[in-house]
Amino acid sequence: MRIKQILLTILVVSVLAGCDFISDTFDYKDTTKEFVETLIKEDYNKCVELMAMDNEIAKNTNIDTMKMSLVTFRKIIVDNWGTKLKYSFMKSEKKFSTDKADNTPPNTTVVFVEFNNQKNFGVLQVLFDDKSKKILNIKTLDVKAPIPTMTYFWLFGLVAICIPIFNLYVIRQIKRSDLNKKWLKYIAVFFLNVPAISYAAVNGLSFQLLNFQILLGISFGYMGFFNSYWTFGIPLGGLYWLRKLKQRKADIIEAEISAIGMDSEPTIYDDKPTTE
Repeated sequence: MRIKQILLTILVVSVLAGCDFISDTFDYKDTTKEFVETLIKEDYNKCVELMAMDNEIAKNTNIDTMKMSLVTFRKIIVDNWGTKLKYSFMKSEKKFSTDKADNTPPNTTVVFVEFNNQKNFGVLQVLFDDKSKKILNIKTLDVKAPIPTMTYFWLFGLVAICIPIFNLYVIRQIKRSDLNKKWLKYIAVFFLNVPAISYAAVNGLSFQLLNFQILLGISFGYMGFFNSYWTFGIPLGGLYWLRKLKQRKADIIEAEISAIGMDSEPTIYDDKPTTE
């Protein structure tokens, strides 16, 4: 009972923490948009107000030096994308690693926001202070690309969706069969989806020889143009067991026909005419 209570407590805390994280993420996207729009208007004092100057990382930063860097940052954005921009949230993350260099600083969140001028798009990487909900650092990634057409992306998605449908059909056939150790067959169908074919909205088609798609053969991402992709694995497990089931069914039918032929007695017909 105590173990159940502990597990339930952990679950509740995790759910609440996740809700807070999601809520903060959307606030961070709005703050990023406000910051960039303020920067474009050259209101550098307002930009400074949106930055976490009380955080230990920024405490010793010279305000005048920061404003000069903001001028340079504005020039990069305006020269490459102009002043009329649209924004979309991509993802947020906290990194925990044994390598300290890969960790996000304590009580911070990294947010990625995509922006575009209806022709080209770019990506902002923003480090937020979780306590003040303000910006610690902001920069553009080395990304400037034309906005891709999404027609081929969604058409490829229709093909990709066929893979889990097929695998579920095979699992149903296995369940209805008289095979032994069905759970092993289920595992093969779930995990043996390889090699993988991907389509990314920006980079197009790619092929990965040893990329296993374990969730019924498909994975999907839709996080702005830059991180939108479909990936599906060739369902080798499903194809193998569907073939085995059909072969087994054919063998059973053949055996039944043979058994019927052996059990029946030949009928002799007398073709001689009868006389009265």
